[in-house]
Amino acid sequence: MTNAEFNNNLKSIEGLLTGFAYRLTNNNNNVKDLMQETIYKAFKNKDRFKDGTNFKAWMTTIMRNAYINHYRKRKTRNNVEVPLETVRYFAEDKATNEEPYGAILSKELTSIINELPDEQKIPFMMHYEGFQYKEISDELGVPIGTIKSRIFFARKKLQVSITEKYGEKLMKAA
Repeated sequence: MTNAEFNNNLKSIEGLLTGFAYRLTNNNNNVKDLMQETIYKAFKNKDRFKDGTNFKAWMTTIMRNAYINHYRKRKTRNNVEVPLETVRYFAEDKATNEEPYGAILSKELTSIINELPDEQKIPFMMHYEGFQYKEISDELGVPIGTIKSRIFFARKKLQVSITEKYGEKLMKAA
């Protein structure tokens, strides 16, 4: 597809795309962002468009996927798993902390996670990386209720392990 063909096809469905973007986002500012991202991705991949296929369907699929990806990132970014009071000690600035241990080192936390059995560790890490319960269930071929249960018990075991290992420090900081 040439640049001119792309522009002509885009102009013919621009109103439709704007309406679709508004239905997805319900916000005029987000509509502009989603339109811009969709057009950029489509233009960048215009060589992948197969002649004779539906341009409108191709563009709306790109827009829908861009919206879903943005939604997942935003949802994962704002996801808090543990109450802040529980881990406040670990989040304190080392420079202002008078005690010799300012935070759990990443290596220590990784070793605690690695102590979990694989049936709990794998779903827990997938959830931590942003996968939804349904996605984890499909990937591992395990019912969604079992996935939720395994992640719940993994969190509980991690909480116990961290409290056993760093309990006194947590109590001093609280």
